[in-house]
Amino acid sequence: MSLPNILKVKNIIRISPDIPLSKALSHLSSSHDAAFVFNDDEKYIGIINPYYCLIKSSHPGNSKVENCLYHPPRIREADSVAKVAQHMIDSKIHYLPVLSDKNAFLGIVSARHILTILQNSKLFNIKINEYLKIKKNPLITVYEDDLVTEAMKTFKSRKISKLVVINRNMRLKGIVAQYDLINYLVSPRQKKHKGDKKGIRSESFKHNRITNFTQNYVLTLTPDNLLKDALDMILEKEIGSVVIIDKDNHPVGIITTRDFLRLINQASKFEKIEEITNNLSYESSRIISGFFNNLAFWVKRFPKLSKFKLFF
Repeated sequence: MSLPNILKVKNIIRISPDIPLSKALSHLSSSHDAAFVFNDDEKYIGIINPYYCLIKSSHPGNSKVENCLYHPPRIREADSVAKVAQHMIDSKIHYLPVLSDKNAFLGIVSARHILTILQNSKLFNIKINEYLKIKKNPLITVYEDDLVTEAMKTFKSRKISKLVVINRNMRLKGIVAQYDLINYLVSPRQKKHKGDKKGIRSESFKHNRITNFTQNYVLTLTPDNLLKDALDMILEKEIGSVVIIDKDNHPVGIITTRDFLRLINQASKFEKIEEITNNLSYESSRIISGFFNNLAFWVKRFPKLSKFKLFF
């Protein structure tokens, strides 16, 4: 799959550099979103991203966009999808510009579009419980009666964008996003999102309980589901994460868009493994795919391995 085949050229969020930051951010809904900035000559000059404007730089809402620009990694048409996925992971931005060799703006590539194209890839035919065993980042939770200040400290120290909210019985209550908390310090957005609460003043919101900002609508699956099930839900519901729960509604993990980008990037490093199958049923093929994906994670720990062949 080449980038020209997944390049998006229409319905791109284009903004002017002289509008207020708060107005630009009103078009966006998460710390991974981006608005693309063009000057009067229709020349691309950078992007506006909530993470870099609010979380990392703390620009006030009345700042002009031109003073808050972020220059993301440069994507070329010849770049591989795996390389783009790595850029999205490193930059924390899921919408990146694609430029020509002369730096002309060609369009954008989005994580959601990449995942839609690869939705039926056997790469995701692995049980969630198996993936959670090898996932580096543990589940981070916050109690519903904790203060916002505590959640903000956790976001900063753990470098994550979402926290799973639980009650004192360790049962799932919802999710709180870092962007939604930070955005109370700037002007209100044009779009109203689930979890938004009226009447909360920015100067006092840090002393509120997390429950006041919790998004109660959460996508959930069990550890016995496949990663593909989580991807299907993320794409269908247009929500970036799925919380994994046990039979007692206790959160045991979370699957995010970032996890799928990481799998796509890592898949490009598994070329030393050759898989040969013959006369397998559909169910056997599904099981073998899960085994293959697990093995691929372990093989990367042996850089001197030149070839690994599997025959089923």
